[in-house]
Amino acid sequence: MENNVSDIIIIGGGISGLGASFALRKKGRSAVVLEKTSDYGGLCGNFTIADGFRFDRFVHFSFAKDEEVNAIFRASTGGDIIAHTPNPYNIYNGIWIKHPAQNNLFPLSDEEKREIIDDFRRRPSGVEASSIPDYERWLRVQYGDTFAERFPMAYTPKYWMSEACELETRWVGNRLYQPSLEEVIEGARSADTPVTYYAKEMRYPARGGFKQYLAELVKGADIRYDSEVTEIDPVQKTVTVSNGGLYCYERLISSMPLPVLIRSLKADVPDDVREAAGKLRCTSGYQISVALRGNNIPPYLWWYIYDRDILPARVYSPSLKSPDNAPAGCSSLQLEVYCNENDYTREELIERSVKPLVELGAIREEDIIAIDIRFEPWANVIFDHDIYSARRSVLDFVRSLGIEPIGRFGLWGYLWTDQALMSGLNVNV
Repeated sequence: MENNVSDIIIIGGGISGLGASFALRKKGRSAVVLEKTSDYGGLCGNFTIADGFRFDRFVHFSFAKDEEVNAIFRASTGGDIIAHTPNPYNIYNGIWIKHPAQNNLFPLSDEEKREIIDDFRRRPSGVEASSIPDYERWLRVQYGDTFAERFPMAYTPKYWMSEACELETRWVGNRLYQPSLEEVIEGARSADTPVTYYAKEMRYPARGGFKQYLAELVKGADIRYDSEVTEIDPVQKTVTVSNGGLYCYERLISSMPLPVLIRSLKADVPDDVREAAGKLRCTSGYQISVALRGNNIPPYLWWYIYDRDILPARVYSPSLKSPDNAPAGCSSLQLEVYCNENDYTREELIERSVKPLVELGAIREEDIIAIDIRFEPWANVIFDHDIYSARRSVLDFVRSLGIEPIGRFGLWGYLWTDQALMSGLNVNV
């Protein structure tokens, strides 16, 4: 077994690990990045199919406000960035509805609009949203029972792999728009409504996919590929990797998912910490990537599907994000199905994902060039009622061993890409 000595080891070559490596290099310090795959990027990476169709690993845009993050993204792209005004839509019972649906009810029948608005009027008054710990109750208080049950409560199991009552509410923040009664009524009367999405501009590299934003972070980085961490000994300060390498460290920074990190430790892990790690839940799912002839797709950057009989929770178009993501004269869509691995066969995924889009007229069957299906085990942290106490227990223990956690799954938080990058940039240098 080869011994490698490095003052600083960073586990994970995703955006947070690369951010930590970048921050350290700026201060003249070197670090070895251990990446389990043969490429960098993690969830910010991409892949190509059918000779020139590029797909990100789930939908990604940047709406970062931090100037250091934006400076890195500009340097990585040479400033060649496409700015989009968000135009998300929804499919509900086969009807296209502008997003967010709660203040864009215009396409619904008069009867359904009356039901939703009447329930909206009946919402309890004087209830402080931040005091409601249960997501189902939060939805009912914010939007009334009818809208809550038919829209977000129907969507929650599709995206979060949990019922709304199983989730807490501190993660919500400004992610769900909370309109006034006047906005709901106006959105029911007219399709001409302002954009109320929480980000007013979404930015994307003109070339290279979202991964291009990471180019500046990789320059000069010492990344050891195909080096999956299999064991961490915090006493001897060693890390063993899958290719047989052994690394000695003085400082260890980790973006490994916390449950995996706990399983990798060669240390006495208290029973309560192991139990807490077992309570940390996340979503997983399939990326169904569709390469298409022509440009006969909906004009929306991404859209949500509320109908439970259609598997995807969300669909986005790489070719609309940037023409560089598809050959000239072609288009593409990626469908996100959140579930456990092997919940569905390939045939079932296509039958209940791609075929419904054909039936809805969103794509034409004769335009399909190729369909690629991949499973992603780590998508989003699930904010159930156990998360905060369980996360605190695990993080406190990990930090007591001198391990510094970063990133979405290292910190086990609802971090957007810029926040994950900042968690790496902000390591103590």
